[in-house]
Amino acid sequence: MDPEALFVYGSLQFPEVLFALIDRVPDHRLATAEGWRVAALPNEVYPGLVPGETIACGYLLTGLAPEEWRLLDAFENPLYELKRVELTDGAHGWAYACTPEEVEPHDWSAEDFEAQHLPAYIERCTAWRRRYEAREQVS
Repeated sequence: MDPEALFVYGSLQFPEVLFALIDRVPDHRLATAEGWRVAALPNEVYPGLVPGETIACGYLLTGLAPEEWRLLDAFENPLYELKRVELTDGAHGWAYACTPEEVEPHDWSAEDFEAQHLPAYIERCTAWRRRYEAREQVS
């Protein structure tokens, strides 16, 4: 198992978002994590991974370079923390799990996100990356 495997379940499962952030789509495969829920967050278009009585579906990304991890860590909202999750096939991955006190009672919908928010979200990611790279060049 690649120690750099990342379980993605929300906006990062879209190739267009990954490309906007890290200029590529890493090797990936379908993956699921039992005991987790992909919850909608209040006033956000992206979800949070929280403990739950369901199975979270997503992808396991492998082969992320250290700079890609740093970039994704910087991109993720402060309400997330990186947690090791066990996948239903016995493998493990890291996931940006959500730790808010309040999540919506309903699950997040990847289909709704794609239909209603994906193009604007890609623009948002592209603009964020430009700002990130400008800050890194100054540092």
